[in-house]
Amino acid sequence: MNLHTLLLKKFSAALTAIGAPENSPAPLSRATRAGFGDYQFNGAMALAKVLKQKPRDIADKIVEAVELDDIAEKLEVAGPGFINIYLSKDWLATQLASAAADERLNIEAQPSQNVVVDYSSPNLAKEMHVGHLRTTIIGDAVVKALEFMGHNVIRQNHMGDWGTQFGMLLAHLNDKLQADQVAETALSDLEDFYREAKVRFDEEDGFADRAREYVVKLQGGDSHCLALWQNFIDVSITHSEEVYHKLNVSLTRDDIMGESAYNQDLANVVSELQAKGLAVKSQGAQVVFLPELADKEGNPAAYIVQKSGGGYLYATTDLAAIRHRCGTLHADRTLILTDARQALHFKQTELVARKAGFITPEQTYEHCPFGMMLGNDGRPFKTRTGGTVKLVKLLDEAVERAEALLGKRETDLTADELKVLANKIGIGAVKYADLSKNRTTDYMFSWDSMLSFEGNTAPYLQYAYTRVMSIFRKAGVDHLTLNAAVMLDAPQEKMLAVKQLQYVEAINQVIAEGTPHVLCTYLYELASLFMSFYEACPMLKEGIEQDVRDSRMTLAALTAKTLQSGLGLLGIDTMERM
Repeated sequence: MNLHTLLLKKFSAALTAIGAPENSPAPLSRATRAGFGDYQFNGAMALAKVLKQKPRDIADKIVEAVELDDIAEKLEVAGPGFINIYLSKDWLATQLASAAADERLNIEAQPSQNVVVDYSSPNLAKEMHVGHLRTTIIGDAVVKALEFMGHNVIRQNHMGDWGTQFGMLLAHLNDKLQADQVAETALSDLEDFYREAKVRFDEEDGFADRAREYVVKLQGGDSHCLALWQNFIDVSITHSEEVYHKLNVSLTRDDIMGESAYNQDLANVVSELQAKGLAVKSQGAQVVFLPELADKEGNPAAYIVQKSGGGYLYATTDLAAIRHRCGTLHADRTLILTDARQALHFKQTELVARKAGFITPEQTYEHCPFGMMLGNDGRPFKTRTGGTVKLVKLLDEAVERAEALLGKRETDLTADELKVLANKIGIGAVKYADLSKNRTTDYMFSWDSMLSFEGNTAPYLQYAYTRVMSIFRKAGVDHLTLNAAVMLDAPQEKMLAVKQLQYVEAINQVIAEGTPHVLCTYLYELASLFMSFYEACPMLKEGIEQDVRDSRMTLAALTAKTLQSGLGLLGIDTMERM
C-alpha cells in the first residue's frame, strides 16, 4: 500500500469533481511541522486563476468533494488554502496490521519492466580502487530496490578487458610464464605488474615493438595471444570478485559483459551509421556531427566512431552495447552509473543511438552520474604518497578500525563473534557513508564520522536494530509472530506508524531516480522516531496493560522488519546483538 499514491488518487478525483481542468497540478506533500497534520494538499492556490475563485473557497470545495471518510479523521483548511490532512488512527492501525502479517510489509510489486543496470565496470588491467566504490555500491542498491519492487533486472558489468594496453601486459605476462612463473603468482599484485610492464615499455629496447605486435595479434584472433589474454582476465576477475565479496554486493561472473564482448559488432555499428547518413568521413576518421550540441559559434559537436587508422573507440563500444541491450535484451530502461565527468559522452551517445534507431522512443537511457570521494584536503581521495587507494585495502582498514572501536566497549561476545561484528560494522560504515550522500555531489571521506554510533551512520542504524531486538529478548517474545492490534494513543506512536507506511515511497524514489540516499534518510528518520517512541512509550515496565504492551511490541517489531529490509536493500547487514 502506497500512502502517498492513495491520497493523490483521492485528491485528483476531488479536483475533477469540482470542475478543475484535466491534469491540474495536485501538489501533495508530507507535513513538515508538528500540529499541521500528517500530509498537506496545496492544489487550491494553483487553481485560483483558472477557476477565478478565492483559494480558500476552492480548498473548502476540495474538502467537501474528497472521499477520505475512512482514511482521514480530520481535514483542515489553513492559511490561503492549504489543506492539512490528519490520518485516522484506526485506519493506520489496520494498515500496520496488514504490514505486520506480510513478509513484504504489505508493499505491492510494480508492473515488471526489463531494466539493464550498467555499474562497477573496473579496468581489468588494474586492481579496483576507491574510484570504483560509488558506482559499485550505488548501482547494487538501485538493483536490489528494483528487484524488490518486482522488476526483471539485468546487471551489466562493462569491464575494461580490451585495448592497446593489453599488448604491453600480455608481452610481459608471456615472459613471466616463459620463466616458469605461474600466472596467479605473477598477477598477485596487478598494480606492481602494470608498473613493471610500463617501465619495460618505456625503457627496454624492442619491448614496445613486441607489445604493439601483441595488440595486432590479439585483435586478429591469434590463439596464443587469446590464451594469454584469457589467463590475464581470469586472474584479474578473481581480484574483483574478492572486492565484491567484501562489499556484500550481488555482482557475479555471469554479470560480466566486458568491452571485448562487442568487438564483433563494432564494424557493423559504423557501417549502419554510414548507411543512415549519420557517420561521415572527416580528416580520415568516421564522425557523427551533432548540431544539437553545437558550441557558441554554431559548430556541431563531433562524435568520432572510428579513428583515421581504422581503430575503434569507447564511443563505438558504447553504441554496440546499446544495440545489444535495447535490441537483444529488450531493455525498457537502461541505467548507467559512472562519475559525472562522463556526462557529456553519454549525452552524445544517446543522441547518436536515438538518431540511428538503436533505442526506440519507448526505451529510456538514463545516465546516473555521481560526484567524487574527497580526502580531508578537499581533493580526490589518495594515499599519503599521492597514489591510488586500493579498494580492498580501504575495506580491510575499515574492519580493523571497527574491531579496535569494539575493543573499547564492554561486551559479553566472544572473540570470533566480535570479528564477525567488526566486519559488518566496518563494511556497513564505508558503504552507508557513501550511499547516504546525494549521488550527484562530492563528499568528504572521514573515518571518525562514518564509524560513529551517533547521527546518520550505519553503526547508528545497526545499533537501533539491535536495540529493538534486545527488547524482545528481555521480554521473551518472538518478534516474527507478533501481530497484536495496534493502538496509537501517544503522538510518538502515531508519528512512528505514519513513517512505517512511507517506506515504499522511499524505495520508489530510489528506483525512479537512482538515489539511495533517499532510503538512507528514511531509515535514519525511522530509527530516530523509534528512539523517541521508545523513550515515551515503555514496553518492559511493570504495570503496563497487556494490550498496550503488545501494541507497542508490534510497532517495535515492524520497525525492526523495516530497518532490516531497508538496510538489506543497501547491502548492509544487521545483527541481533552488539
